[in-house]
Amino acid sequence: MSEPARLKDREAKIEATPAAGTKPREGGAGETIKVVLQALLIALVVRTFLFQPFNIPSGSMIPTLLIGDYLFVSKYAYGYSRHSFPLSPDLFHGRIFATPPKRGDVVVFKLPRDGTTDYIKRVIGLPGDRIQMKDGRLYINDAIVPREPIAKATTEDFYGRETEVPTYRETLPGGVSHTIIEIQGDTGFNDNTEAFVVPPDHYFMMGDNRDNSTDSRVAPEQGGVGYVPFDNLVGRAEVIFFSVGKGAPAWAFWEWPWTVRWSRILKFVN
Repeated sequence: MSEPARLKDREAKIEATPAAGTKPREGGAGETIKVVLQALLIALVVRTFLFQPFNIPSGSMIPTLLIGDYLFVSKYAYGYSRHSFPLSPDLFHGRIFATPPKRGDVVVFKLPRDGTTDYIKRVIGLPGDRIQMKDGRLYINDAIVPREPIAKATTEDFYGRETEVPTYRETLPGGVSHTIIEIQGDTGFNDNTEAFVVPPDHYFMMGDNRDNSTDSRVAPEQGGVGYVPFDNLVGRAEVIFFSVGKGAPAWAFWEWPWTVRWSRILKFVN
């Protein structure tokens, strides 16, 4: 073989050999699958340990939360239980890095009577508290909770009709103030109750829409919530990241200019 031919042959071999410290490119499909798996893993970690999105399908927390609100719930706020994980696997009992909720927190929890359904309510009673409703007024440890009437809110009554309803600013022990509505005034079905004494490691939950909320005032055997164990808490509601009008599909982006509630986006939950 002539010298020029040998030179060309050597150059061809050099070009075909990967440079030192480099790896051959992987196939496009394999790289795509790897990226997708990594993204899913990151999403699972964020959902399990940091934030989980929820949407509001009912009006029990009006006016704080509206039907069609989408919000982030902090999973780390109260530590972690088996309900922090998808499908609530029976991996362990109790809570890890546990921090108890404060009175007034808006909390997502698993319904005690089935352990799977997500509910969202406000923490009203702490372990050992005595809770009672008398003529529409909330009593905690035999002391009436102060409330001040504010401008009436417009919402649907039990027949789906838009109506103005009595609205109050209620201030819980500890200083948390929030807005409640009374569709039936102070004569609603759950406006007079027995006295409830909250057991250890349990919480008493109520909706801000006092006459349209199935909560701890209703016993589990009657289709209600009852006392909520600490282990059933999923996380604390933090911020509304998206909101559309009732009945409007969130995925219909071409309708967003008139269906999105722009004023509620990035609104903190109080």
